[in-house]
Amino acid sequence: MTTTLLHYIHDPLCGWCYGAAPLVAAARAIVTVRAHGGGMMSGASRQAVTPQLRAYVMPHDARIAEASGQPFGERYVEGLLRDCEAVFDSEPPTAAMLAADALAGRGLDLLARLQRAHYVEGRRIAERAVLVDLAAEIGLDAGGFAQALDVQMGAPVQAHFRDTWALMSQVGARGFPSFVLESEGVRRPVDLARLMGRPQDVRGWLLGQMPSAAPDSALRTADSAPAPSALVCDAQGCAL
Repeated sequence: MTTTLLHYIHDPLCGWCYGAAPLVAAARAIVTVRAHGGGMMSGASRQAVTPQLRAYVMPHDARIAEASGQPFGERYVEGLLRDCEAVFDSEPPTAAMLAADALAGRGLDLLARLQRAHYVEGRRIAERAVLVDLAAEIGLDAGGFAQALDVQMGAPVQAHFRDTWALMSQVGARGFPSFVLESEGVRRPVDLARLMGRPQDVRGWLLGQMPSAAPDSALRTADSAPAPSALVCDAQGCAL
C-alpha cells in the first residue's frame, strides 16, 4: 500500500507558520505530515529582541492575524516583544521537536505548543528550561526529554537544517511554510497556504491533490496551481 506524506517545511519562529497551524492540524487528520525545520533564525540570523525588531514584526503579525484568525496574546505583544533580554533563535525549538519525535513521534504536537507559548503566552522558547517545561505539558517525561534535547542540539539539528535546505532546493520552495505532497515516490509542491483561515476546507482540497483525483476536478493540482503564495517567511523576514 502506498503511503501519502505531506512534507511541511517550517520554522518555529515563522509567523505565517503559526498562521498555518490550523491547516496543519486539519491535514494531520488526513495524511501523515512530516516536519522539516529550516532554521530561519539560527546561527548568524538569530536576533535579540529590540524596539526595531518589534516595530518590524508588528505589522506582519497584524496581517497574519487578519488572514488566519490566529490570536496574538498580550503577553507576546506587550511582554516578549518588549523583553530586550530575549533572543529569537530557531535552533533550540527545532532541536526540541527532533527530541520529541525521537522520544514519542510527537514533534508536531510540540510545535503547536511552542507556537502557542511564543505568540500567545510570550514565553522564551529558545531557552532550555522553557522547552523542557513545554514538553512536560504535552505529556513527555521531563528528564528523558531534557536528555534527548541535549543530544539533538548542535551537529544533529544543523544536519537537519541542511537536509531541509536540500529539500527546498529540490522542490523549489521559496520560504516557510511550504508544503510538498509525496505519493507513489513523486514529490509535488502544493499551495496549502492558499487555505489560510479555512482549515475546514483542507480535507477536500488535499484529496483533490492526490494522484487518484479526477483530471477535471474543480480543485487545482500542483501543476496547474498559480505561483507559490506570498504568505511566507524567508531568511529576510515575513511577507506582508
